[in-house]
Formats: sequence, C-alpha cells, structure tokens
Amino acid sequence: MKKSLSDSPHPAKRSGKDEALPPKGKIFPVIGIGASAGGLEAIELFLKNIPASSGMAIVVVQHLDPTHKAIMVELLQRVTMLPVAEVTDRLKIKPGNVYVIPPNKDMSLLHGTLHLLDMVEPRGLRHPIDFFLRSMADDLRQHAVGVILSGMGSDGTLGLRAIKEKGGIVFVQDPATAKFDGMPRSAIDAGLADIVAPAEELPARIQAYLKQLPATHKLDSPIDNKDLTALEKVVILLRARTGHDFSLYKENTFYRRIKRRMGIHQIERIADYIRFMQENQQETQLLFKELLIGVTSFFRDPKAWEALKMKGFPALFAQRPTGGTLRVWVAGCSTGEEVYSLAILFREAIEEKRLAGSFNIQIFATDLDKDAIEKARSGVYPPNISADVSEQRLRRFFEKSETGGWRVSREIRELIVFAPHNIIMDPPFTKLDILICRNLLIYLKPELQKKLIPLFHYSLNTGGLLFLGSAETIGINGHLFEPLDLSARIFRQLHHSISPKSIDFPSAFSNTSLMLANLHETETKKSTYGMNLQLLADQYLIRNFTPAAVLTNPSGDIIYINGRTGKYLEPAAGKANWNIFAMSREGLGYELNLLFGAAIRQEGPVTKKGVVIEGNQEKQVVDLTVEQLKVPEALCDLILTVFRESCAVAASSAARKKRGEAPGNADVAVLEQELKEARDEIMAIREEMQSSQEELKSTNEEIQSANEELQSTNEELTSSKEEMQSLNEELHTVNQELQSKVSDLSQTNNDMKNLLNSTDIATLFLDEKLNIRRFTNRTTSIIKLKAGDIGRPITDIVTTLEYPELARDAREVLHSLIFSEKNIGSAAGDSWFNVRIMPYRTLENRIDGLVITFFDITASKKYEKELQVTGHRFTFLMESIPEGLIVQGADERIVMANREARRLFGISMQEMQGRTIAELPTSLLRQDGTPLPPEEFPSALALRSGKPSGEIVLGIKPHSEKTCRWVSAHAMTTVADSANGSSAETYTYFAVTEPLQT
Repeated sequence: MKKSLSDSPHPAKRSGKDEALPPKGKIFPVIGIGASAGGLEAIELFLKNIPASSGMAIVVVQHLDPTHKAIMVELLQRVTMLPVAEVTDRLKIKPGNVYVIPPNKDMSLLHGTLHLLDMVEPRGLRHPIDFFLRSMADDLRQHAVGVILSGMGSDGTLGLRAIKEKGGIVFVQDPATAKFDGMPRSAIDAGLADIVAPAEELPARIQAYLKQLPATHKLDSPIDNKDLTALEKVVILLRARTGHDFSLYKENTFYRRIKRRMGIHQIERIADYIRFMQENQQETQLLFKELLIGVTSFFRDPKAWEALKMKGFPALFAQRPTGGTLRVWVAGCSTGEEVYSLAILFREAIEEKRLAGSFNIQIFATDLDKDAIEKARSGVYPPNISADVSEQRLRRFFEKSETGGWRVSREIRELIVFAPHNIIMDPPFTKLDILICRNLLIYLKPELQKKLIPLFHYSLNTGGLLFLGSAETIGINGHLFEPLDLSARIFRQLHHSISPKSIDFPSAFSNTSLMLANLHETETKKSTYGMNLQLLADQYLIRNFTPAAVLTNPSGDIIYINGRTGKYLEPAAGKANWNIFAMSREGLGYELNLLFGAAIRQEGPVTKKGVVIEGNQEKQVVDLTVEQLKVPEALCDLILTVFRESCAVAASSAARKKRGEAPGNADVAVLEQELKEARDEIMAIREEMQSSQEELKSTNEEIQSANEELQSTNEELTSSKEEMQSLNEELHTVNQELQSKVSDLSQTNNDMKNLLNSTDIATLFLDEKLNIRRFTNRTTSIIKLKAGDIGRPITDIVTTLEYPELARDAREVLHSLIFSEKNIGSAAGDSWFNVRIMPYRTLENRIDGLVITFFDITASKKYEKELQVTGHRFTFLMESIPEGLIVQGADERIVMANREARRLFGISMQEMQGRTIAELPTSLLRQDGTPLPPEEFPSALALRSGKPSGEIVLGIKPHSEKTCRWVSAHAMTTVADSANGSSAETYTYFAVTEPLQT
C-alpha cells in the first residue's frame, strides 16, 4: 500500500504540526531552482519572464567548478531587473531578489537565512541541489516551491521528495526543451512533478499557483456539509475509476490534497473540480497518484532505526536461542527504501553477533501502488542516495547499476518478497515477528485506527515487535502492547487470548465490501439457474468419475486443476505460491521431480505406480502419470499430471503391515523391483552429477577469473565515470559562462570599433614587438594598410608621412614609457598630422604594446601661416605710423611699443616689455611740472573706467636724459582673444605737441 492517504508517504517526523503555517509574519514565496549542465540558458529564460513586482525570492543552485571563479551573477544580472547577488554566509532572504550559490559550497536555509557550508565530498559525489531543497522543505514546509531545470544526473530528486512530503509544489522543465534532460526526467519518472512546462512558461505557472495559495493552504478547520457532500462525490469517482475506496481516510487530509490539485488547475469551487474530474479521466489518475505519493528514503529517522537494531533485534534473537525463521511485514513500503534499510540492519546485526546460518529472514513488503512495487522490486536507485547511505554500506550492500545509479545487492534482494496489497481491504500476513507500519495511522479515521491495532496484535507472534512512525501510537490498546522504546515507537506484543470474532478483519472494515460480496453471491445464484442440464451433468461426471489432474507449465506453475487434489497437494505457508512442487505433500515431491524431468526429455507419458504419500491420518498410495502435451495446439508443451488411487499390491502390503502380518512373496517382489529402480536412478544421477560437476568446476573457475577482472575494471570505470560526469557538468557550466562572455566581448568589440571609426581619428595599435595588432579605418588613408597586414612589423609598412623616425620613437616610448608627440607633414606637403605615441596599458596596469594616434592638423597649420602674415602686416603698420603707441594688457604690463613710443620714452623694447608704466626708468610730469602719479596715466584711467580716456598733455623725461618731451596722450580699451580666453587690453597713443616744450 502506498504511503500517503493510504499508507504513509510522509517521513517519520511528520505530524499534525507540520501542516500548520509558519510563525506569524509576512510570508513571501521562495523559489528554489536547481540546474546543472545546460542550465544557464534555462535560468536566463526563467528570469526574463519574472516581473520586477513579483515579490518572489529566487535561490539558484547550480553545479559549479570548485576551482573556477563563477561569473554567474553578472551573466544573470543582464537578463533580469531583479537584483542578483552571490550568497554570503548568514544572508537574510528578501523578496524581489535573486541569490546564487558560490562555487565549492553547500547551502541550507534556516528561518529565512541562507547558510554556507564547506564541501566535504570529493568531486563527483556532490549533491548541492538535494541538500538545499531538503533544507528549504524543512524551513518553508507547504510554502516551498521547487524548480528543476536542465541538467545531467538525478541531483534534486531527493530534495523534491522532501518538498512534496511537506506539501510544497514542484515545477519541472519539459525535458524536450532542456539541453540535458537527466535531472528533469529523473524528477518526472519519480512521480514528483506537479507541472511540466518549458522554462520560459514556468514563471507564469508559478504565479498563477501562488494566487491560489492562500485558499489552498489553510489551517485545518471543520468542513461544512456542502464540502463533505462534494468529497463523497470525489470518493465515488475514485472508487469507480481506480477500484480503491478513500472513504476511511481523514476528511481534512483528503480535502487538503484535493484543494492542492484545485490550486494547480486554478479552480476555485470544488463543484467545478468534480466536473473537471468527470470530463478528464487523467485527472482522476493524477489525484490518485497525489494521494499515494510515496515519500521515503534510506534509514529515514536514523535514531529510530538504530533503536530497532540495538533493542529490537536482540530481543527477537533472545527468544530463539537455536535460531529459526524471522517473518517481517512492511506495510506501505512505497519504492522500497525502508524495506532495504531493514534488511541491511538485519544482515549487519546477524554478522555482528555471528549468528549467520542460525536465522533465516523472510520480509514481506506490500504497497497499494503497483508502480512503486515494481520499482522497489528492481532495487535500482539514483546516485544521490549516498546522502543517506554511508560509504561503507554502499560498498557492502550495493553495486553499480547500468544507468549509473546504485542497485541493491542480490543477497539483500533475496530476503524480500514484494506484492501489491491494500491493508484496509486485503487479509493481513500472520505469524509475524516484526510488523512495520510507519506514518499510516495518522491519515486514517480514529475508528479505523482502533480496528487496525488489534489486527496488528493478531498478526504478530507473542513477543513480536510493532514499529510505528514518530507521530503514531497504539492509543487505548495498551493492554495489547508494551513499549520497548517509546521515543522510537517500538512496541512489543503481549500475549492475550483474543477471539477472532472480536477482531474486525479487513473484509468487515467497509460496508461496501459486504454489499459487493452479497451482490456477487446473488448474481452467482442467478447465473446458476440459467445453466442447462447437459452442462450440469458433464460437470458432475467430471467431478466424480475423472481422476484428479493438474495442468502446469514446464516450470511447474499450476494453470488448471481438475477434480479433488487435496490428498496430494496443499498450499505452502507464507505468500501464496501456485507451484506444484511447492504444494506437493510429503513423499510426492521427489517422485514428481523425476517424472517431470523424464516427461520433458522424452515423448509420451511417464508413469510411476505405488507412490506413498504421507496423509493427515494414514498413508496414501497413488499412481502418478506425467505427460508433456503436444495436442491440441492450445495446450502444446504444457504438462499434465494425473493422480490415480492405487489398488495394487502396495495397498495390501500396507494393510498387512497395519495388521502386523508378515509380507508375502508378492510384497517382496515389489520391494525388490522398487529397490532395483532406486539403484538404477541413483547410478544414473551419480554419473550425471559427476559429469556436470567437472564441467561446472571448470566453468566456475573461468567465470570467477573473468568476474574478478570485470569487477576490477568496473570499479575503475565507475570511479572514472563519476569523475568525468561531474567534470563534464562543471565544464558545461563554465562553457556556457564563457560563451556568454564571448558574446559580451564581441558586442563590446563592435561598439569600440564603431566608436573609434566615428571619431575619425586614425589610431594604430602595436604589440610589444611593434607588430600591428589593430587599426581604424581612418588609418588606411595615412598608412597603406589592409586586413592582411595585422601581425606585420610597422617597419615593413609604407606611410605617406615624412616620419622616418617612427619606429625609433616607438621603441623609445616602449622603453621609457614617456609618450611622444610630434607634428609631421606628408611627403606631398599638403597635409599635417599630430602624431602621438603612448604606451598601451591593460586593466592589470601592464604595458602590452603601443597606441599611435594621428590627428589631422592641416587646417591648424593653415591658420597658423595666415596668422603669421597678419602679424607681420600689423607690425609693419604699427612701426610706420608717426605717433607713439603702447599696448598694455589687463595687468597694465606693456605688451608692445612702436618705434616712436620707444623714442619718446628713450627705452628699448626689451626694457619696456613686461613692465608697467610705473616701473619704467622715466619720469612723467603734469603741465605744471609736478610729477604725474601712475594711476593718472591714460591707460590706468581707461582700464578703471572701461572707457577711452580724454586727451592729456604730459611730459616724458627719461632718467638718462635732461630734456623733457611734451606729448598729448589718450588711451582706449578693447577686448582681445588670447589662449586663456578673452581679456582687456589698452592702446595708448602719444602725439608730440607743437611747439615742443623742454
């Protein structure tokens, strides 16, 4: 039976508290994304479709190379408006952010805070996605949202199981759209995917589900009559289409699962969901699987298993000091992890106590889900079970499977028999030493729990063990069991004589079953009345006058039984086994084996008379006939075994022995004949055994040698495969990052090329050997370059400039790291360029060549020549005028003076330039002969007022002369352009007064 509403899908720690909401406070959705190889593209598609106002926190866990610096953050930041950050230890999650796991770290979630842990496993054995999803399930419970995208392997499957166990939801990328479908396929095959869609569609599906989340996850509350009526309709649909009755399970649990399916389909009213089920039969199967979802793992709740090994097993061994067979029933085994865990513990306990050979183990594992039973029977599990199974146990009890996972070893699988079984409807196993039923009772109604506990007591031997889940108890049945370890929920059966009439067996658990049985009986009677007399007569004759016979296949499995065979066959104890050899009574099995082999080897029937069978009260003598049928064609190759009661001498011999009379001659002849036949058979068997033994010995030696070589090779290949697979995933991740970087670099390169060409500046890049590395389009008009010249030395290239020292200057700059700048003209003389040579510095501040720029300064050179001509003209004009002229700057310092001004002041231009009037070795006089202060000089007046000064008569007396020259002077102010900007200048004019005064 499946571990869900029908048989505990939830782990040992599951309790009613798990269904409650987290502590009060603002709850926002946290999306855990797991990806591996090919996952970068899928993650980018996912994030592109997340709106900035979604309010979701997204945590990305990917397989990363532990030795490679991750650039995942900057790659993802390009495609989303949400802030992207690499996780640091103890980072508090906030809504509207994307968090990325750093390389070589495991990550867990506790109370909304991300914690980082160092990796302890070597390369190839890491499962960071499972580790995080499990912690997220424990922390967020039903609010956890797991997403699996492209990747190889099966990492993430166990984490998704934990999320489903806590009531969360699972989204998986459609394998058809994934670059590598290993991880999505593993999640889907495990039956864990709620929604499967392409990566770009998953965000919308998640948001649609989250809108229904408040209505889907409510605290358990009484269900009104209207909803109860709807639940009954759902039960009817499930029973009609699956054959399983869910009316005995807790309404709240059942209702919660239905509401979860409604949230996935965005259906608000349960009446609409019922119509949806009626119109879509597939939804009925999906709901059935949802109710039967099996969440289990190896050694789940390790402390409880350790208590069973240390306390439970020794108690059982002590009850049987001479050994024997231990019978175990695991109800609700799901996919088998718990059953195999139990078998491993049994094997370890027997080896530790050196009881090998003393005890035989029979484990019956049952579940309602046939698909789960098939998977459990195969015993194949993904590689990530290493998170729950120690390395020592993996080496001892597991072997590598063809798919790269782990297969339970043959010695463990042979201890277990798997079978479909409904604990509520089917009869229980009996005479058990251990009954394990963990986390089933909490999903059943109290009245059904009260019926199951006495049934468990009836199924167990005195002193047998009942192992329940951590949230379960025996309730009011304390008189039937005593606790062996209460914390581990291990109870010991107490002997109480309970009448079977006081126990409700599964057939009485449901009124439906009783009604069906009565209906079947009624229909049978009605059909009997319709039979004709000839058929009834034929049946009577066959039943009373035809010998008992059994039709089997060549392996002995019974296909059809005719007549009464109870004298010769009886069912074997334990699981039903319809094999004629297993069912044959004492004394019949040996002869039946011989006759079977002879009938297959030769044509025609083979008969053995006088076979003695040990009956319940007296011995039976029977004649056996075994024949392999050839006709009719429908029965070809089937084996027919006929039992006839013997009336031969053997019967009279048995009668004489019973009366104590001496055997007669006929009896002696019969015994001698039997002895001769036995000797012949023994001789033939001995010869065949000797021949077969020699062949087998030789073959065994060869197989053993080949097996050792293959095992050694397999171990090496397995180890290499794990490392290569892990390395391959990491390389795919790095490759995707590098491809993204190359794309960015290509885009940047295009931008730089367009930028350089748009500036119309000729630029040439050289490496450290002065070989051409790159150039702009404008450069080709100055230096004869083409695309094939990249890599050639600059000295081999012809230029249009008169610059033979280019290579020399380049080497000098490369050596001294001091840039060079020169104005160089073309050979034709029609153009000029400013050539600047500078070192090429990388981001690491390393010199890796040169950058040479050519600025076209032809226009500047033209303006310079024109300015020189204008300057010459101005100088000529200034020197030729008869009046004196002095030009002063804004700081009142003399810039220029003409010949007449120099004569009047008696000073050369060199002495005047750069000085103020006050600093000249000349005395200035008013008309009355008094000294003229410098601030009253015409230029000073003009500068202060910004206006031309009026005409002033003043005397100029050089210190080196005795005469004084009287002149009339005035000044004007103008604004002139200079290299530093516009500034004021004054022009002062001097005219000699007539007559010249002295």
